Amino acid sequence: MTLHVRQLVKHFGGVQAVKGVSFEVNPGECVALIGPNGAGKSTTFACIAGQHSLTHGEVRWAGQRIDRLQPAQRQRLGVARTFQVAQTFEALTVLQNLQLLQAVPRGLRSWNRLNTSAVDAALARLAQVGLQELAQADAMDLPYGAKKRLELAMALAGLPPQGPRLLLLDEPAAGLAAPERAELMALVKTLAHEGVAVLYTEHNMDAVFGVADRVLVLIDGLLAAQGTPQEVARDATVRDRYLGRGFLVEHAHD
Repeated sequence: MTLHVRQLVKHFGGVQAVKGVSFEVNPGECVALIGPNGAGKSTTFACIAGQHSLTHGEVRWAGQRIDRLQPAQRQRLGVARTFQVAQTFEALTVLQNLQLLQAVPRGLRSWNRLNTSAVDAALARLAQVGLQELAQADAMDLPYGAKKRLELAMALAGLPPQGPRLLLLDEPAAGLAAPERAELMALVKTLAHEGVAVLYTEHNMDAVFGVADRVLVLIDGLLAAQGTPQEVARDATVRDRYLGRGFLVEHAHD
């Protein structure tokens, strides 16, 4: 039930975006993938999520190689992702967004039956992310922080009800004010502690330090450092090339 990334290499023509990155993410872990612009973290994430094919290397999840599978096939194996800009069904209500995802695997014979499909399961998922009181609101009218939480609920709803689960979150805190970031990341950490394997990219350091169990730092397409937030915050290369020498190690404390 572990995500294994082995010697991941990705070239775009003559550009070597990722040069051989290896790491693991275990169930119950919340792991942040960070680095300066152009470091290769977005490309690494996209290769794992299925947006890009690999030039070399492999990605395995729960003992099975997934880097040659389509995103929908990965989802059936318990792999879900969110996007930097929240992706929801804007024309539907908040509740219908969840109902649609939970009904599709079983088949939806008629659009008119959507409102009566999987109501209890959808409401339970909304309660998990604190959106139950907005169930009948139109998704397009949600504040952006609530839309991010809805997208997270949708990712979870699209996964099989049993078996290992891997969440790939692309800058989950992007566009959120500090209080909203803290709220969302607390929810992400709770999911990890419930047994979900979580890998996320992020630019906001307050959504990394104090949240992630481990931090992976990419620089120039290579894994420059990895470890606990405290270990990474003290790494000389990371401080010189990314965080800055003035970064306070105390920021990495839980």
